[in-house]
Formats: sequence, C-alpha cells, structure tokens
Amino acid sequence: METPRVNLPNNAKPTDARQRLLLVTGLSGAGKSTALDALEDLGWETIDNFPVRLLERLVAEPDTDADGSRAPLAIGFDSRTRGFVPNEIIALVKSLAKRKDIALTFMFIDCAGGELERRYNETRRRHPMAQGRIVQDGIAAERELLEPLRRWAEIVIDTSSMAANELQAKARDLFGNSESAEMTLTVSSFGFARGMPPLADLVFDMRFLDNPHWVEGLRELTGQDAAVGEHIERDPAFHTAFAQTRDLLLTLLPRYAAQGKAYVHIAFGCTGGRHRSVFTAERMAQGLRESGFSPTVRHRNLASRAADEIEGKRR
Repeated sequence: METPRVNLPNNAKPTDARQRLLLVTGLSGAGKSTALDALEDLGWETIDNFPVRLLERLVAEPDTDADGSRAPLAIGFDSRTRGFVPNEIIALVKSLAKRKDIALTFMFIDCAGGELERRYNETRRRHPMAQGRIVQDGIAAERELLEPLRRWAEIVIDTSSMAANELQAKARDLFGNSESAEMTLTVSSFGFARGMPPLADLVFDMRFLDNPHWVEGLRELTGQDAAVGEHIERDPAFHTAFAQTRDLLLTLLPRYAAQGKAYVHIAFGCTGGRHRSVFTAERMAQGLRESGFSPTVRHRNLASRAADEIEGKRR
C-alpha cells in the first residue's frame, strides 16, 4: 500500500475557518464507497457520484454549524459520474485550491487489476467501462482514463491487499479526530429472570455471588445502597472476579476502538437485576472512568419489585 504523499494533521480539525473539502476518486471497485462510508461515520458530509461541473456551485457558500464552523465535506466521483473529464477535473481542482476559504485535499483509491477482476467475478457485477467486453478490458480502459488524476492526487491508497475494515481504519487514521473517534460505552445491569438484553456486546453473569435478596434488611434495597455493596464485597469471590473482568475490559475496549466500533454495551446480570448486577455495574463504570473511559450507566430492572419467586432457592 502506498503511503500518503502529503503530511495531513492526524486526529485534528483545521484550526482555521476554511471549508475542509476532500475529493475522492479511483478505480471502480477499489473502495471509494467504503472510504466515504467511513468518513460519514467520522462526521463528514459525504456525496457520492456528484456531477463534477456543479462542484464550484456546491462550495460557493458553504453551510455553517451553529457555532460558526463548517462541516468537512467529502465528494466522491469516478468514471461513471456525469461530466467526468480528468483534465477538466484537474483544472477545477487547481482553481479550488487557490481559494482562501477552502482547505482542499485530493485522494485516489487504487487497486491492482487482478484483485479488481477477482472482486468483480465474486460480486458478478459488470464493470462500467467493459461495455460488453471482458472485465480486464474495462479495468485497463478505466486505469488509462484515470491515470492523470492518480498522478495529481495528494493521497494514493492502494487497496489490493486491504480488507474493507482496513480501508475504513486507514480513513479514520487520516481524517479522524479525537472527538469523532470516541467510542460510546454503556455499562448496564439486568435480571436474567426478566430476559437477556438483546443488544449487549459483552455479558457477565454475577449469579455466582451470594444473593442479598435473602438477607434480612437487604431485600428491599438495591445495589446502589451501601449496605448491599458491603454484603457483596464480603463474598470471597467478588474481588478476584471483578479485577479479572476489569482487566479483560481494559484489554478489549482499546481493540474495539481501533477497529472502529462506535458503540460497546457491557451488561452485568443477576437473577432479579436489583442487587449484584447493579452494584457490579456501578463499580465497573467507576473503574473504567478511572482508566480514561466515559461510560453511561443504565439499570434495566432497578425499579422492579423484589419477588421471591424469581430469585430461586436460598443457598
């Protein structure tokens, strides 16, 4: 894979008020749409297959956000786009680059012919420039047409040996920022007797701990009450299990973030969802905050009625 030929500020927004404009083109099937999807997830406004002749009109008076800033804009186009004439596009890019209100970057997504052929054969899609010929001819014709743009591009990414998630990661690395890349983390509690949380990524069963429901004076309390927490912490298994779970999460969460996972839901369950799971979720959220994360805490069954029937037999 070719490395970018310009030094772009990683994980930072421009410090000026210029419109941040990224033009994205490349060979059909190389990954332009995948790159644009990743940019959209990063908070960019994205438009694919936009008529090139309308580009100057689009950026003539860019919209601004409430704080006066301008959302970064990514425009995708290729050989299928109306008005696609490489030399005219280069002239337009030169014109836009001279404008003081625009910070323009041009990116080309490339890929080896053999890999493109494999992708088209797998998807059974027709190459837009094959025109009834074999796919190799279409790829060769398009490569020749786009070569001036490839030479002109500031950034060239070769996706020949890249999976889609690797291209997305590359886009995040080049054009992301710390604010947009932050993962949304939820820590919740629930009761198994009232059903599993359907969208949890990681579920931990806390029913191995001594159940406060069967302790006089604790039944009507919850895991948010100090007396319940003290009871749970007296269980010899709690501290070891908690530390091991926390260490596992501190290993996994950065890996999830590096893979571009936008949302992670960690759920702790006990029988009724009022004592052990609530206390553990609260403690784990605090531990994650101390490690630099910002989890939201939710307790699904905290307000449910305490019921002997769902708690099972007392140990």
